[in-house]
Amino acid sequence: MATEFENNTWVINYSFESYYDRKFSMENDSQLSKTDKTITWVNTYGLDYPDEFRQIVLGNELDDFLLRLLLNPNLGNKVIELEDQLFLAVRILKTEDNELEAEQMFFVVAKDFVWCIQEKQGDHFDWIRQRIFDNKGIIRKKKADYLLFFILETIVNNYKQKYKELVIIEDLVYTTKQEPTPQFMVEVEQKKATIHQFKKAGHGLRDIVVKLDSVEVKGFQTKYFNELREQINGLLNEIESDIQELESQINLFFSVQGHRLNEVMKTLTIFSVVFIPLTFLAGIYGMNFDHMPELNWTNGYFMLLGVMFLVALITILIFKRKKWF
Repeated sequence: MATEFENNTWVINYSFESYYDRKFSMENDSQLSKTDKTITWVNTYGLDYPDEFRQIVLGNELDDFLLRLLLNPNLGNKVIELEDQLFLAVRILKTEDNELEAEQMFFVVAKDFVWCIQEKQGDHFDWIRQRIFDNKGIIRKKKADYLLFFILETIVNNYKQKYKELVIIEDLVYTTKQEPTPQFMVEVEQKKATIHQFKKAGHGLRDIVVKLDSVEVKGFQTKYFNELREQINGLLNEIESDIQELESQINLFFSVQGHRLNEVMKTLTIFSVVFIPLTFLAGIYGMNFDHMPELNWTNGYFMLLGVMFLVALITILIFKRKKWF
């Protein structure tokens, strides 16, 4: 009966002439290095298999330091050179859906095998598998270093595609008609958080590729990774540009909102200044003193209205002359 590890592990063995693809068997497939000049790609989903990891590492006479590395789920991004092997720990974003989640991946690489260990189920590597099955391109003519390059390139391409889907600056409609509602502010913060997630993941992957470009492991060629570094730099440059654009639009948006508020306050202030003297006059003649001569004037009411009108008109003319409105 197959163990949980075997159910969550697949093996592809290929050469230019042939290939096979099947679930992993501890009995038949635990020997990663072959003597028939084929390349073996083992893909494991899940990190909690200490016994199986130990059996594979010791059974293939790999560096036992790998056991300590494979059992640490929080390594982040590392490249460690071992004797005739290479260990990679990569912290990536899973981009299968809109809820971006971090995932730890491990790679144990030699000249004739790649053992890929993923924390969670699911990946975007089916197109690589299909190229192997259909013998497209040169992948079945190359060694394990080229397979590793293909896997890392696929991660970068997925970042690019998902980034374009999730981070479209124009979607945030920063116009003078947009109101700073709580929903709008949450949307802005979510957009910023998504951008920084991709930025962090991109920097981590670039650090890995930079280190791969300078490793010295027998049978491992580094020429592929210079191109990959350029691809990651292109993504990071786009992210930096979008961050600047987003910050610029946010600043512009709040500048417009501040200008609107200033215009409203100016209008209210003008109305207040116009009515202050009128209120003063109305307050005086609203007092209930017995001896107020103006109250006995025949045209006193109309004269007061005229004075109030002249005061308001003069105030408005002064504001107009000073171009306050």
